[in-house]
Amino acid sequence: MMELEQQLKILIDDASNYGVSPLVMQRAITPVLALLAQQLDHVEYYVLQNLEEDWILTTIRNQAQPEREKKVIYAFATLQDAATFQGSADPNILAVSLPVTHILFKLFPLQQVDSIIFLKTPGNLQSGTEIERAKLQLLIQQQIQQLNKIPPNIA
Repeated sequence: MMELEQQLKILIDDASNYGVSPLVMQRAITPVLALLAQQLDHVEYYVLQNLEEDWILTTIRNQAQPEREKKVIYAFATLQDAATFQGSADPNILAVSLPVTHILFKLFPLQQVDSIIFLKTPGNLQSGTEIERAKLQLLIQQQIQQLNKIPPNIA
């Protein structure tokens, strides 16, 4: 299991592979990922994906307002929870363990996803912590704006 600092270092080291400058990754993106990850209890979660490695989207509806729906990805604290949630054993769906910061980072560009719901308590598939993609994007954009305000080093 990778600790948060190790996870963030990997993202910084691989920044150019994602089309992001290492400086932006280090000073704007990873601080937001670290802040959110610290609220999630576990350093790794299981995400359901298909054989093409696409994450499985679930559409949820508001009981009081059925016309309001969201597309979410669930992240599970344990492999057992992921297998239980799936219901029938579909051989085309796999539960994959991923570092929490990498899950959050991958959420950032997923336009078709509204949120990731982290089911933090093993055995409890009824309540979780929702991280909205729009909130994540806003926090990262604010950090990038702060980064752009730093005056050049005048020596």
